[in-house]
Amino acid sequence: MEDYNKIIESLGIKFIKSKNLKILTPMFITNFYDVENRIILVNKGNIFFGIDQAPISEGEMLFIPGGKLTPITYGDKNGVKITNEEYVTNKNKYFASIKDPKLIGTVPNSVSYVTFDAKVFDTVNFFSSLDIPPFKISQSKTMQELFLELVKIQFTDEPGRERIIKLNTERIGVEIIRYIINNGLFVEQLATNVTYFKDPRLIDIFSYIKDNLNGDLSNQQLANIANVSEDYVGQYFKMLTGINPQDYIEYQRMESAVNMLRTSKSSVREIAKITGYKDTAYFCRRFKMMFGIPAGKMRRRETVVG
Repeated sequence: MEDYNKIIESLGIKFIKSKNLKILTPMFITNFYDVENRIILVNKGNIFFGIDQAPISEGEMLFIPGGKLTPITYGDKNGVKITNEEYVTNKNKYFASIKDPKLIGTVPNSVSYVTFDAKVFDTVNFFSSLDIPPFKISQSKTMQELFLELVKIQFTDEPGRERIIKLNTERIGVEIIRYIINNGLFVEQLATNVTYFKDPRLIDIFSYIKDNLNGDLSNQQLANIANVSEDYVGQYFKMLTGINPQDYIEYQRMESAVNMLRTSKSSVREIAKITGYKDTAYFCRRFKMMFGIPAGKMRRRETVVG
């Protein structure tokens, strides 16, 4: 348990956004994907997720770790079948925002969600690093109360608003970890994760990658950082993390690109260069392959409902 406490103490949890939505048109998104951790609370009605379309009922939550693709149904299972790109492009067709805090949790066929970052040592995406699938959270009154307070307070101007959002987001992140531990979920992944966060050489590699996305990230350079041989560094990295270093690097580059698309006015060409892609066309192809939507549409998604 002490190992878990050390990870939680080193975990930086940051609120990204939250939405409260009424489902206008039932839909089945075949390949939902986002780089951010997302937790969805079903206020009224049902949603379904995964290949088997497991149900999430009223008062229950669905947690989707950042970077995990999952099929998800909002509303009736007989709804329209769409791709993630169609969903992102036409959100106003499928959802309506609920902005009156008094109505949140009471509107039929409605959900609320919160997205957040959770990074160990401000570098490694914790839930993504576990490589766990989306899962249901039930019978967690504490998390539900924290969640509802968070999604309601954003519509007020009460003193301490930002502090409550920050604290509740951090609590929700910790409660998710507690839920995993207390319910014996993903035991092997947790054990592996605890092991590699103890290795300072790996943390040095993570930090170097984060600070040098547009620099030299060859295996030779990573080997120098970790003080291991070039022939061994790929095996060493994959042994501890479950993925090879170049796949991890691409995910970090794409995550950085998404953040810039959402928060900056830099062009797609500039963002590609900053994140280490000399060829903009190649960046755009890889972006579309990873997220299912063009980079330009990722930028415009913040102007629509969900």
